[in-house]
Order: sequence, then structure tokens, then C-alpha cells
Amino acid sequence: MEIRVSIDREKDFEAEMTKEEAENGRDEMLIDGPEQANTVPDGFNATYLRIYYGKLFPHADIFKWMSYGNDGKHPACDKSYFGRREFSFTLENDIYIRFQSFNSVSELENSIKEKCPFKIDIGPVYSVDPAKRHAYAQSGHNVFTPVERELVFDILRFFSHQDITDYDDVRYCCTGADVCLECWPLMTVAIKVIDTALRDDFGFNHILWVYSGRRGVHCWVCDGKARRLTNEQRASIADYFRVYKGNENSNKKISLPGPVLHPFLARSYTEVLKGFFEAKLLSKQNLLASEERYEKILEMIADASVASELRGRWQENKRLSMSKEDINIARWEQLKHILQSGKQKSQGLRRCVEEIVFSFTYPRLDMEVSKHMNHLLKAPFCVHPKTGRVCVPIDPNNCDEFDPTTVPTLSQLLEELNKGGLRQDAESEWDRTSLGESVTFFRSSFLLPLLKSCKEEIESSHNAKLQQSKNALSW
Repeated sequence: MEIRVSIDREKDFEAEMTKEEAENGRDEMLIDGPEQANTVPDGFNATYLRIYYGKLFPHADIFKWMSYGNDGKHPACDKSYFGRREFSFTLENDIYIRFQSFNSVSELENSIKEKCPFKIDIGPVYSVDPAKRHAYAQSGHNVFTPVERELVFDILRFFSHQDITDYDDVRYCCTGADVCLECWPLMTVAIKVIDTALRDDFGFNHILWVYSGRRGVHCWVCDGKARRLTNEQRASIADYFRVYKGNENSNKKISLPGPVLHPFLARSYTEVLKGFFEAKLLSKQNLLASEERYEKILEMIADASVASELRGRWQENKRLSMSKEDINIARWEQLKHILQSGKQKSQGLRRCVEEIVFSFTYPRLDMEVSKHMNHLLKAPFCVHPKTGRVCVPIDPNNCDEFDPTTVPTLSQLLEELNKGGLRQDAESEWDRTSLGESVTFFRSSFLLPLLKSCKEEIESSHNAKLQQSKNALSW
């Protein structure tokens, strides 16, 4: 039995309305009293969220996206498609409602406005309506199964409870859930590496990157061939990106075997990882500035004598002035010179430089999210309850310019609405706020090209079936 809560919308709304507004029955409202009409206190709460869902959340765009052209306008479209998609709501106080389904954009919008979820997750398209799954289960036939789902990736956050793939072992500016402009570029690198591989190596085109609202990024691969992948095929793609082999007690978490790198890894190293590590991460995080920090890198060197030689040099020179040259860069050049010199006959030692770079820069993925169709993933344009920031799309072609600290917050958007004056035209509201640019990008760069492709696919499939019918009749 699903857990549900009732929300008295009118009571909550009137609590925020002035007496005069309540008496006049106005839909428009100011977030605060008349004396502070343009100021909205920072924070995240159900009242703010209710206004956001009523004025700014792009319900129609989410519906069009999740319909993939099955909007009822073409004779070959699947009118049951959207109604078989699972939506999950997390309400206030961590009350979960799973296996929800909707048959129209109005049903979706009304439910979101009524329940005011603190989080919206999107699941797969099932073989039958997920809300009616119990009825099918009672029939004795196991027909309730996922049949379509976007290929999704969750770039692991900076803290994941001792998971070997968290990022806290490669940054010193922040810990736990915190993120700043010094360590956020690790997410930018992840986007560049994964996006290029998905497009160039697998031939996917319709890819959406979304900021998680706090400290990570999500990726939705929405091509038809991606949505129809089996769990086994998804696992194979996930394994394509896997390079972390160790465990939480391993000094060496990455092993790059073979005389040459796989072309994907070689491209990632030369085009993205090496330059980022040497030009930014090395100095920004002071990876070799102290004994405690450089010991973590020396532990990755398999030959103890080589590690000992470097340790001796660095301890001997630690009191010397290196003001003319960054100590991190100087020590890194020494390490590379020793490991890649002609004296080192072992391929493993020469490969060690690459393994160190990969250990500090290569994307860290939650593999289980990508492998299984039934995993849920947070919907774009949700608001993160801890930060109040909106989960906005990220342009992979300009991801270097993305700044998580400037992503609009819930209170900021409501203040912008107050300053601009509320209007009935929902689309015009976006242009009055800093969310407008994100909605426009979502539509123009992702949604419109995707829907064009989907409708072409539906038309092509329809014509092929018509031709088959004609051929059958001709016999």
C-alpha cells in the first residue's frame, strides 16, 4: 500500500497572503508582507516550493521529453507510453510515493502542485501502468517489467561513505558535501570525458547533463537505441568506463595493463586528464606540497627503491627555497623524469605516471545506476533541499564556464518574481528570472532536436509497417 499525505493547499497559501489579498481571492501573491515585497529570506520550505511549482517548473517540457513523440498526434504513436512511466515523489519528512503514473501533462502538473514533492525521481517505462501493477500481479502473470529507460550516469559526489570512488582522496580544499570552485573542475573533467566517449565511441546524440543541485552531475542518454538497451548491454557500457579496480585499503586503485592504453583512455589522457592535472589540479590542491600529501603518491609507485629515491630528494630539499617555481610542479617533473627515463626498463613503472593522473582525475561513476533499468534518477529542474539550488542543465560544450555557486536558488527566483510582478502567462515568468536561460537551453539544445529525431523514427517505423502490409497483400 502506498503512503500518501494530504496537503491543504488553500490553508498554506492563505497563510502567506495578506488579508486584503485573501478577501479579494487573488491568485497572485507576494512572498512576504507589503513592507518587504521584494525581499525573500533565504531557505527552502514547502511554501516557497509550492510557488515554484506553480509558476516556474517546466511541467510541459518534462511531459514532452518523457513522451518521446508519443503525444497522440501521429497514428503510429503509442498513446499508453507516457502513462507507463514511473514517477517517484519524496515528500516532506522523507515520505516516499513510488510507482506513480500520469496520462497527461495536466495530471502530472496537478499532482506535483498538490503534493509539492521535495524531490521528483524518474524511473523506467514499464510494460504496464506501474500504478496498476498489483492488479497484474494478482493475475498470476509476471508482466510488470521495465521495457525502456534512458541510459543514465551518476558522477559520484565528493563524499560517499568510504566508497573507494569518492573524491575526498584527491582534493584538500573541501571535505564531505562541500564543494568550491577549486574542486568543481573535477566534475567538468568528468563531463568532458564521458560526453566525448558517448558521442564518438557509441554514436549517441541526445545527451542531457544536469547539475545535481549540490555536488555532482547526472547524465541522461536519450537516443532510442539507448533507451532500449538491456541490463546486460548497459552493464557492458558501464564496464567500458571502469578503471578503478582496488578497494578502500588499496594504495593503487587504478591499473592500466598492456603495452598501450585503450584508445578511449589514451584520448581521455592526452586531450583532458593530463593537461588538467598538470596545469590546475596539481597546484590548486597542493598535491606534492607536504610529506603527508606526497606520500600518498609515492605509495602508488610499485618499485620501493624508486619511491625511496624520490622521498629522499624531497625530504632533503624541503627546507630549500623554491619560490621561483611551484614546489608541486618541480616535484612532479622530478617524478616523471625518474619514472620515464631510459633507466626504467619496466613498462609498469613508465605507466605509473599515467596511473597517478588517472587516479586523481578520471571520472568516478556509480556503476549500479547505469547497469539497471529500474534505477531512479532525480528529474531536472528539481530544487535541492539542502542548498535550495535548482538542478539546471549543463552545456557540455561550455562546461568550463559552469559555476555551481551562481546557480539560481529557490528564494532568489521568488525574489526575482516579486520584483518583476507576477503574470498569468507561465512562459513569460521564466524570462523574468535567472532560470530562463536554463529553460531556453533545455528546449533549444536538447528537447527540440530530440523530439525531431523521435518523430522521424516514428514516421519511419510507420512507413515500414505500411510497406510490409502492402507487400503481404500483393502476395
